[in-house]
Amino acid sequence: MTEDNHAALDTRRKRLLYRANHRGTYENDLIIGGFVKTRIAALSAQELDEIEIVMEFPDAELADWLTGRKSIPPHADSPMLRRIREAAEVGGASLRKNQACQDGEGA
Repeated sequence: MTEDNHAALDTRRKRLLYRANHRGTYENDLIIGGFVKTRIAALSAQELDEIEIVMEFPDAELADWLTGRKSIPPHADSPMLRRIREAAEVGGASLRKNQACQDGEGA
């Protein structure tokens, strides 16, 4: 990868990170933003394309799909959308466990 290509990819990553953290709904900011933030440095150009496609869906639909309130419909289903949902499920379980410990339930 040339220096110009590397710089362009870095700029693209920064823009994607900003978009992922400023979706318009707090829930999606946490889910999508958290996913992107922890993985951004390692994502390939193809994976960035895939995340950008996911982020084109309306926030309300994404929130429903990513939290499991609704199934992902066939027209929207993709490996990247499933990766984000799986990360949200794992992250949600960790948050619930931490909260239980703070509330004294895990002792």
